[in-house]
Amino acid sequence: MEKINLRGLSTISFYANDLEGAKKWYSEMLGLEPYFNVPGYAEFRLGDYQHELGIIDGKYAPKNASKEIGGAIAYWHVDNLQETLDLLVSKGAKLYEPITDRSGGKMAFVTASVVDPFGNVLGIMTNKHYLEILNQKKSE
Repeated sequence: MEKINLRGLSTISFYANDLEGAKKWYSEMLGLEPYFNVPGYAEFRLGDYQHELGIIDGKYAPKNASKEIGGAIAYWHVDNLQETLDLLVSKGAKLYEPITDRSGGKMAFVTASVVDPFGNVLGIMTNKHYLEILNQKKSE
């Protein structure tokens, strides 16, 4: 094997010490219940490609996992960044990073992020490339 072929987002895993509270919060925010639910774990399918957001009981976090906010941020494409950000904050999320244009003023890649009530960073963005790929797939 000469290269690793990352084919797409499969599952994002968040940890929550209050698993039931996290399932309720995300169910209300997303307007849907987890499609998969077992003791210690719940999973939602989201978006155009049905990517997975898993919520795991905090007691199962890796032994050396950081307890502080930060690290890599996965961004979920949304159609209206400001409205989505406002809704998340109104439901108890805390602003982590404000709306930021990452495309040098072209507004093609614009991000924001919040910290959910369980300490996870949730990234949201509008992404021109995502929409181009989605439209291409729809026309195939």
